[in-house]
Amino acid sequence: MADSPRGWIREALDRVIGSDPGLNRFRMAVSAAVAMATTLGVEYLFARATHAGPQGTIVAMLLGTVMAMMGSMALSGTGVLEKVRTAAFFPVAIGAGMLCGVAVAGHTDLMLGVFVLVMFVAVYVRRFGAAFSFYGFMIWMGYFFAAFLGATPAALPSLLYAVLVATAWVLLLSVTVLRVNSRRTLRRTQLAFGARARSVARACAALLETGAHARGSASARRRRLARARRRLHARQLRLAEAALIIEGWSAEPGALPGGWSGPALRRRLLDAHLAVDALATAADALTRAGGELLPAAARVAGHLARREYGAVEYAAGPLLEAAPDDAGGADSPADGGRWPARHLAASALEFIALARGAATPPPTDPVDDYAPTVTLAMGNLPGSAAVAGDVAARGSRWNPLSRMSLTTRQAVQVVVAGTLAILAGRELSQTRYYWAVLAAFIAFGGTATRSETSLKAVNRVVGTLVGLGAGIGLAHLTAGHTMWVLVVIVASMSCGFYLVNVSYACMIFFVTIMVSQLYSVLHEFSAGLLVLRLEETSVGAAIGIAVALFVLPTSTRDTVATARGRYFTALAELLRAVAERLDGARSDEELDALARVVDHRLQQLALVARPLTRPMPLWGNSPAVVRHRLTLYAAVTRQTRALTVGPRRLTDPAAAHGRAEVCRELALAAGAIAERPLPRHGRASEEADRLLASVEAALLSSGPDCDAVGHAPVTRPLLRLTRLVHELAGAPGALTARPQQPAGVPARPAATAARVPVPSAAVTALPAPTARSATAFAPAVPAAAPAAPDAVIRGRVGDEAGAPLARVALAVTDLGGHQLGRTIARSDGRFTLDVPGPGTYLLIGSAVGRAPLARTVRAGAAGVDLDLRLDADGPRGVRVSGTVRTPAGAPCAGARLTLLDSTGEVVATALAARDGHYAFTGVAPGDYTVVAAGHAPAATTVRLEPGAEQRVDPLLGGSRG
Repeated sequence: MADSPRGWIREALDRVIGSDPGLNRFRMAVSAAVAMATTLGVEYLFARATHAGPQGTIVAMLLGTVMAMMGSMALSGTGVLEKVRTAAFFPVAIGAGMLCGVAVAGHTDLMLGVFVLVMFVAVYVRRFGAAFSFYGFMIWMGYFFAAFLGATPAALPSLLYAVLVATAWVLLLSVTVLRVNSRRTLRRTQLAFGARARSVARACAALLETGAHARGSASARRRRLARARRRLHARQLRLAEAALIIEGWSAEPGALPGGWSGPALRRRLLDAHLAVDALATAADALTRAGGELLPAAARVAGHLARREYGAVEYAAGPLLEAAPDDAGGADSPADGGRWPARHLAASALEFIALARGAATPPPTDPVDDYAPTVTLAMGNLPGSAAVAGDVAARGSRWNPLSRMSLTTRQAVQVVVAGTLAILAGRELSQTRYYWAVLAAFIAFGGTATRSETSLKAVNRVVGTLVGLGAGIGLAHLTAGHTMWVLVVIVASMSCGFYLVNVSYACMIFFVTIMVSQLYSVLHEFSAGLLVLRLEETSVGAAIGIAVALFVLPTSTRDTVATARGRYFTALAELLRAVAERLDGARSDEELDALARVVDHRLQQLALVARPLTRPMPLWGNSPAVVRHRLTLYAAVTRQTRALTVGPRRLTDPAAAHGRAEVCRELALAAGAIAERPLPRHGRASEEADRLLASVEAALLSSGPDCDAVGHAPVTRPLLRLTRLVHELAGAPGALTARPQQPAGVPARPAATAARVPVPSAAVTALPAPTARSATAFAPAVPAAAPAAPDAVIRGRVGDEAGAPLARVALAVTDLGGHQLGRTIARSDGRFTLDVPGPGTYLLIGSAVGRAPLARTVRAGAAGVDLDLRLDADGPRGVRVSGTVRTPAGAPCAGARLTLLDSTGEVVATALAARDGHYAFTGVAPGDYTVVAAGHAPAATTVRLEPGAEQRVDPLLGGSRG
């Protein structure tokens, strides 16, 4: 990739910038280091000035360092007044803890009882906001200092003075040298977005190179391709994360540069994000198609990753000129990957154009009340508690405590875990048992589900274990050198802060080093003491895990189900907004914001499901299934972004007016999925299935000429989105469950068990069925249940007179819309299509100058022979439209319209708009019944003549013929 020194430097710089959006982790680490180092000095000078003595000086320095460490995190915002208000309560919180500690000092049993109560309060107050999380820990720390150091009432004033000095100093630092500049931070986060976009391009190049160099066995090559695709998908998720962080920073005062607005920045990022998405999709499709264009496409992606834009334009030229082979369609194997190669080149050029115009804001309508779709927490995206806060604990049917809020339940858990940790820890040591208490207490900090708590507890033990050797070695090297001890302490905590969001085990590794140095200063260091710390930590971690599992547990699966419901709710809201935008009732800026809401819901879903992507025997999860379904959710999100900009890119907005009803129906399906949790086995909802099938039937009626009629920017993403949602809603097993086949349903062959969404080129080339194809998607038609290894659909295609037709494109799909095969009729009109086994399928045929055809086919074990006719191209069908009204004559919004043919088969469905209007398009001539369901059903019979448009205005509560 980076084949020159300059290229290596650029790649390394991109990795550093991209790994830390806005340099937030680096800033936190530096702020902590500066705050702790300078506070040590300030507290030392203050202790010397007040003649505190050696012991008092050490205590003041330790207390000041703890305050600096917590204060640098708590005061990480941008508002000065907000920082002053937050810091004003630092002495109050830690002073309250000290007062309690002094009151019970010397009374062991009472001290331990109050210790448990203090832990409850420290966790309970988190419900009042982020600042109270720090206040709670300060209360806990103040009690610990006073009670376990045996502080007397006489020593309390000096301790409070040290707290006041540290608070004032940290506040001064936070509003001066350590103050966050929102504009620079936003700019650095934008640079991280660009770096992550280039990392996606780098992953695309690696995927293409892997596909181009077929080394080793077929299985080894598949494994390499699978790893390359996983890296690509992971980097796409990281790109979306950077976009959300920019979204959060864009609302900070003074963050936006002159001439820019929040909606304009959101619009620019969305366009760039779409270009990168298209690049990744094209690279994946081209790798699957193979062909001679793989090396050239890899060079385009590689040049883009290195910001060699001139080279990209030069290398993209031949790919843009590559035309599809006449022997096949866009998704035909004979195409040689030309369509995805062209899309890859076009996407790269689009990204370059956006990068070169990055300084100029795109045109957007002014927004008075701009608000970001995500609120950051200390510069980071919110954690899992934002989702789990509404999740009830397991056992809610019999335990009333399960219905308490998350913070209250965690406070109860901490009380139980702290009590057990005290009892077990004192069995190991009567004086150092607080390490066990600390491990149990910290396990419930920043976590929400039992999986997260368990992983954090395990990471604490692992970090302590690995840090033992380093701590012992460094303690011997720095023994007797106070200055070096302080340097190691500050450096260790700085590294811990930098890595805490990357790996909690790494942070504990550095904390263990810091503890070793601290005991060295106190002249209490020994290898046995560190081993005791490991033992106590292990006991506390084990207790924390046990309590998380059995005491008011917050299930990871329940949390994932909640996040999944929120995701589909956001998707439904976006689809309704797109429908209103197509009707002219919404603005593009509103769609942009809703697209970022869907992005945020995906990030939350991936966050809470992350523990299940690892093997966890107690949970019985399947990491491969979870990762695959998260990939599907990410693909859905990418299609929502494409759908969001679709209305802006319409060449003929009037032609896409009919897509509004499709969007509304798809929104109803998404809402039905959100309201009904997906069971472990079976489909999410029969209503969702029916709606999705109806939507797909309506979209397939657009045919291959959707570009000509001007609504491809909306129809394409809608069709892909529908198929992906159908896959998510209908695949056996929930996001967290192992894949199992429902009882009584034969297993699918391995070749069809997991299908890849149809690439954009394939969707464009998909032939258009007539209105008769809608019956294939009706609920009355049983789903195909292939059981045999293979079956064959064969036949002959002819014109109206029966003469053979050559070069007719034929495709076969299952009733869920997944394409199973495609072929071109031979010169004698003959064709053969393989299907997985006996069952019901949809066969679609089209040819230039011919009206497309779609029909339901039932294939037996011996296959089926067909004789198809494609008429000369003429009118696409009859349009049926009208307005649904109530008995009082008012329009009935949301009424469901069903079109039945003379045999009673469902041909199409629709929903009435807000003004009661509905429409069926592309209906074949014949006798039909229009049924409207609302306040009361109404049925109207109608005869459709070729080329005519029929108007039917149903009046609810009556029927007529």
